[in-house]
Amino acid sequence: MGGIGGSPQEKWGEVVQLDHVDVLIVGAGLSGIGAACHLRRRCPEKTFAILEARERIGGTWDLFRYPGIRSDSDMFTLGYSFRPWTGADAIADGASILRYIQTTAREHGVDEYIRFQHRVVRAEWSSEQARWSVEARRTDTAESVALSCNFLFVCTGYYRYDQGYTPPFAGTERFTGQIVHPQQWPQDLDYAGKRVVVIGSGATAVTLVPALAQTAAQVTMLQRSPSYVLSLPVKDALVDALRRRLPPTVAYPLARWKNALLATVTFQLSRRAPGLAKSLLRKGAIAQLPLGYDVDTHFTPQYNPWDQRLCLAPSGDLFATIRRGRAAVVTDHIETFTEHGIRLASGTELPADVVVTATGLNLLAIGGMALRVDGADVELSSTVAYKGMMLSGVPNFALTLGYSNASWTLRSDLVGEYVCRLLHHMDQRGYQVCTPLEPDTPQREPIIGLQSGYVLRSVAALPKQGSAAPWRQPQNYPRDVLLMRHGSLEDKGVRFTRAPAALRAAPTCLA
Repeated sequence: MGGIGGSPQEKWGEVVQLDHVDVLIVGAGLSGIGAACHLRRRCPEKTFAILEARERIGGTWDLFRYPGIRSDSDMFTLGYSFRPWTGADAIADGASILRYIQTTAREHGVDEYIRFQHRVVRAEWSSEQARWSVEARRTDTAESVALSCNFLFVCTGYYRYDQGYTPPFAGTERFTGQIVHPQQWPQDLDYAGKRVVVIGSGATAVTLVPALAQTAAQVTMLQRSPSYVLSLPVKDALVDALRRRLPPTVAYPLARWKNALLATVTFQLSRRAPGLAKSLLRKGAIAQLPLGYDVDTHFTPQYNPWDQRLCLAPSGDLFATIRRGRAAVVTDHIETFTEHGIRLASGTELPADVVVTATGLNLLAIGGMALRVDGADVELSSTVAYKGMMLSGVPNFALTLGYSNASWTLRSDLVGEYVCRLLHHMDQRGYQVCTPLEPDTPQREPIIGLQSGYVLRSVAALPKQGSAAPWRQPQNYPRDVLLMRHGSLEDKGVRFTRAPAALRAAPTCLA
């Protein structure tokens, strides 16, 4: 495989050490491919490899195959900063996003550096050697494979790919229809002409209902409590005007900044004036729903906007489907499944041939791998995130966590750029080790500030954040650009050190 330098074989446990690289990337989804492209562009002398647990590129956008799957961010911010999105739609379908990732990997030559079906199970840092020893297990043969690297870059997202979350529902064994979770959508599922109940009110449910309603006899979105739904046009008229008049290298950054700033303003408005934000979202729903529709019951949550992510309805497709009578929303609690449907706490029974449990995700930090530093296990929940991307006490390690209030890629691009800056800085000054430190104040907060169910169920197991920079993630793209792209690399939150002389030689990383 190109880009992997040979090294003498050495025993690590029961595994034979085969390869050494400067940077080992874990995950070949949107973040991992972006990280590899940044390395190729900014650090061409660095050797690297990508380990991917699944058999294909694309991560989320290859995994999810349910009807209507699409972005819930505009593609001018979900796309990479270095490769303009040229599609006609600002809100793109999943297949188009997957092609975009695949084409980006191919054009930048990073697809040949991917080892598929390699699930990383553990990584151990040695201060004496100033390197990581990484063990992966092949998902096709169960063989264990070992690599070592100078820098470990984890781009696995934060949820489990092998299973979604479904709460225990009484009576499911009696139901004679079919129950499916969107994360394991059967490609042969026939719902045409059938009665479908979608349990949930989040982004997945809001996406599924209009798509299923195109051929199903009737679709009901059954929610325990409502979510805020924001309607945005599929096409961005202002961006289209820019693209007609300006070259892509100019139009795309302008579009990206325009939409990033709009997301920032929307979030700040929700935080500083939640009452106003609630009112605007409510008025938007009223304007698109049938006259007299019970908006307060079905589309007005008790929480403030952005306590959970806003759900996106491209061109108001969910509202239009309800207006046409192709879908209904029921807000109630499930008492039990019956033979032919679901009985609610109110006593009503919803008939169903197919039930879709769009009930959320299971979180899984750093792909479930175990970390050790000099023989001591790393407890993720005891670490504090430095600049939202490195962990206190864990040397030469970075992870990608996107924004919770904006496009994931806005943040992942900045992390990829920062890692390249960091490697360049270390090479120029003769450092081999970069170790984030804990803040000197005791305050700790969850690294994800949302109140969504999938977050609350597992956030305690994730790293924490501190009360102030550089240990606090501001969820603010313009501020992060200043910090990550232009800010100092040496501050009170990090310590740089040198390794033994024999390990100091390293390729130069070009800025």
